[in-house]
Amino acid sequence: MDLHTIETTIRLRSRSEMPDWREGDAWLAGGTWLYSEPQPALRRLIDLTGLGWPAHESGSDGLTLAATCTVAALERLDLPAAWIAAPLVRQCCRSLLGSFKVWNGATVGGNLCLALPAGPIIALTTALEGTCLLWAPDGSERRLTVPEVVIGPQRNALAPGEILRSVTLPASALSRRTAFRRISLSPHGRSGALLIGTLGADGAFALTVTASVPRPLRLAFPRAPERDDLLHAVEAAIPGGLYYDDVHGRPDWRRHMTLHFAGEILAELTEARA
Repeated sequence: MDLHTIETTIRLRSRSEMPDWREGDAWLAGGTWLYSEPQPALRRLIDLTGLGWPAHESGSDGLTLAATCTVAALERLDLPAAWIAAPLVRQCCRSLLGSFKVWNGATVGGNLCLALPAGPIIALTTALEGTCLLWAPDGSERRLTVPEVVIGPQRNALAPGEILRSVTLPASALSRRTAFRRISLSPHGRSGALLIGTLGADGAFALTVTASVPRPLRLAFPRAPERDDLLHAVEAAIPGGLYYDDVHGRPDWRRHMTLHFAGEILAELTEARA
């Protein structure tokens, strides 16, 4: 970031202090991406860290993560034994490759709102049916699912001045068995495909596809499908031209790995149940 363009930083202490949004504003939480490259259009930073939101809160109905919860705090979270999806939290956190400084700065909200296809917190919260709470400048609120918030590479559904307050994961999703697959072109590279499968006690199966596609995709089935049926469903949901194309992977490779991992995940979850 070119700090010479920043005219002022507003440090919020309460929601009532949220200023009128104007061009050149940016929310500041961890700032790991904001400070990583020049931002010549920015004129004002609005610092959220003074709001004092608890990083996470859990109850019988589920787990709520503040937008300002860091990846490090999320990775250290000790969840109830009944929430058998808990290992998935650590798997996704460790997919955000970076130093301890990055982990202690990067936030849940930042990962979601930046909306990079490889965002591992996007994958986690999509797979566990996260609901995002959004605050508007006029005091109103709305709730959207993660796939409704993340609409494309570095594009989200937040209106100007709107802020992501938190994301809530229901206990029902946290109580499901999970299977995780991830691949990149290099040992420390950005994810080229990241897939998560979940299986409930009632047999309901869901497959979440991220990194290989521009935005998160979740396919849900009332019962675990046959392998061919699952692969046909993936092919129907992701036409060939929809696979993401950048330096971290060609579309044909991403498609191959997506279908391969989908089959592996289905086999892992259904064979363990048998």
